[in-house]
Amino acid sequence: MYKITVRVSRARGNAKSPFRSVYFKRPRHTKRAYKKGRKFMDYSRLRNGNDVRGVASAGVPGEEVNLTQTAAEHISRAFCLWLKKRLHKNRVLVAVGHDSRISAAELLSGVRTGVTQSGNDLLSTGLSSTPSMFMLLQDEEFFGGKESLPDGSIMLTASHLPFNRNGLKFFIRESGLEADDVKEILSLASQFSEAEAKAAEAAATSTETPGTVREQSYMDKYSADLVKKVRKACGSETPLKGKKIIVDAGGGAGGFYAEKVLAPLGADTSGSQYLTPDGYFKGHIPNPENETAMRSICEAVKREKADFGIIFDTDVDRAGAVDSTGEEINRNRLIALISAILLSEKPGTIVTDSVTSDGLAEFIAAHGGRHHRFKRGYKNVINEAIRLNNAGEYAPLAIETSGHAALKENYFLDDGAYLVTRLLIALAQAAKQGKNLSDLIADLKMPAEAAELRFKFKPDCDFKTLGANLIAQLEEYAKTKPYITPAPDNHEGVRLNFDQAHGAGWLLVRMSLHEPILPTNAESEKKGGAKKIVSELYAFLQRFDFLDLSPAEAYLGINSGIEKQ
Repeated sequence: MYKITVRVSRARGNAKSPFRSVYFKRPRHTKRAYKKGRKFMDYSRLRNGNDVRGVASAGVPGEEVNLTQTAAEHISRAFCLWLKKRLHKNRVLVAVGHDSRISAAELLSGVRTGVTQSGNDLLSTGLSSTPSMFMLLQDEEFFGGKESLPDGSIMLTASHLPFNRNGLKFFIRESGLEADDVKEILSLASQFSEAEAKAAEAAATSTETPGTVREQSYMDKYSADLVKKVRKACGSETPLKGKKIIVDAGGGAGGFYAEKVLAPLGADTSGSQYLTPDGYFKGHIPNPENETAMRSICEAVKREKADFGIIFDTDVDRAGAVDSTGEEINRNRLIALISAILLSEKPGTIVTDSVTSDGLAEFIAAHGGRHHRFKRGYKNVINEAIRLNNAGEYAPLAIETSGHAALKENYFLDDGAYLVTRLLIALAQAAKQGKNLSDLIADLKMPAEAAELRFKFKPDCDFKTLGANLIAQLEEYAKTKPYITPAPDNHEGVRLNFDQAHGAGWLLVRMSLHEPILPTNAESEKKGGAKKIVSELYAFLQRFDFLDLSPAEAYLGINSGIEKQ
């Protein structure tokens, strides 16, 4: 038996004593590490930014399962310990929900064991959206008072990733957890060993009452609150009567929106697709950024002659939309639309990620706002918007081009269903004036040409160091070209503006947040301009033999005759 002293962060917990002796169980999966002759499992590799993600189901060649039932047990046990130290409580109530993935039941079983066998209580909400797992932590009405609220929650999801993946996303009443919090929880989970598990189980039997399990869905209440919001804003019980609205849930958790939100508001949802949960995502990947998925909803809107189309990702924290002509409202158009709605209510600052267009910045300025372009990553833009508000600058929206949208009025929670609900209010109000949603963004200048390329690094190279050096060299290269100027408001990678004769647009080269990839975006206000810009970049990249340049070659129609590694 080993006694382990674990430190829990003072920044979050503020505990009188930051140390606690605990006994843990050794995971049977993931990489085994060694420290002072003692075996333990390294769960840190499962961290993906602010979440835990891994391979949870077999079936994909070359992808070994590393997020197991045992791993879910240990990680949820560690989350409970982290919560107890933070809240100075001996026992906590944790809510857990899941999306439609085939591994949900197995991981849920692990979470159930991890929470209850460590003397804590569990509320199992079944099929849920990620945003609902945060909102239930705020709903005193639903739980009959503040004292009955869950102390934290876990959502089992891997967002838009393939069917064999899954993960854990954590919430407390204030927000989702930060990366350092997740790092700490995984560090706790990694301390578990078989001998320590026996000790913990023995201690629990003699001194602690095993936790209870209660099953209760929250999605009906969550949906009813959205319905109530639309009715109040529109002054009508059925403000969408006469409107045909198509929902595409992609087999994820978003199918509820058609039945529980749109139907009570009077909308005709016939023709909606992939509403039934399907953990294999046989229709298409539930992802508004996926070309196949977006094409599918656009075609459905045209086929059904619908007034509006909605597409969610798997866990409903992101959304995209389609107008009555079948044209997608996504990326820059989606940002412009929700910005126009919010800025018409009160001028302020719109925080976006780094890959937004210059036309969007002009649009926001024309509508009384300020465009603040920041780093990729939904937590980055959310935290930046929160920072601006705390500094006295009103910022009502933090949004990524991926469809992650977080509104100040809604706890800065990235909630695809809430975003769409806001759009539907505007749709109903515009209809009263004989207009449609597209009229609100009629003055948005779209690029004549755009390119998005992802350059892969050669396997087993130090891609972070090499990538940083490449970006630094590109900055120096740009200084030697009088037709290139650096963008003054860039916060990651290098963003360069090209004059009229050399592309009439911009280029952004940055490092991926988590992968050995160099994502690159180029836009131009002229046909052929983006290709001109990419051509210049391609010539510059020839000096780096650690990059696969085939994406640029394919885009430019170049046959190099050289096989890239």
